[in-house]
Amino acid sequence: MKFVSIIIGSKSDYDAMSECAKTLEKFNVKYELVVSSAHRSAERTKTYVKNAEAKGAVVFIAAAGMAAHLAGAVAAITTCPVIGVPMAGSAVNGIDALFSTVQMPSGMPVATVAIGKTGAVNSAYLAMQILSLSNEELFVKLQEDRVKKAKQVEADSKDIEVLISGI
Repeated sequence: MKFVSIIIGSKSDYDAMSECAKTLEKFNVKYELVVSSAHRSAERTKTYVKNAEAKGAVVFIAAAGMAAHLAGAVAAITTCPVIGVPMAGSAVNGIDALFSTVQMPSGMPVATVAIGKTGAVNSAYLAMQILSLSNEELFVKLQEDRVKKAKQVEADSKDIEVLISGI
């Protein structure tokens, strides 16, 4: 069974990353979510990633704040796609996490999304796009979701638009 693994660096990341889980649930995509730190529990992280791969994890989403670069640690362990979600919470509101996540050495890629809840949701969508390469049903669901979003923009505009005023 293929699934997405969500690893968060601390319990404080759960509020934002629960949005990732909710997005995957909306599309009936299987996932697991665990807390494991790249620095405070390095051995746990390594063991978890290897065990998750053996169970069927095909995409890893790793979320951490400050410069605690969980996504990079995960990328060092697996060749599966890794999506990094920088978390806010530091004195610089997640910019340190963003830089540490996006600045990976050549040959060790981590796809990096926005800081916080927006990144959490986008990480779910990116994981599903990866999964949809070999899952036609999920591919169709994602296409339908895009159409629905476009129609919502049109409906929102009709509620408030003024095309020519004062003539």
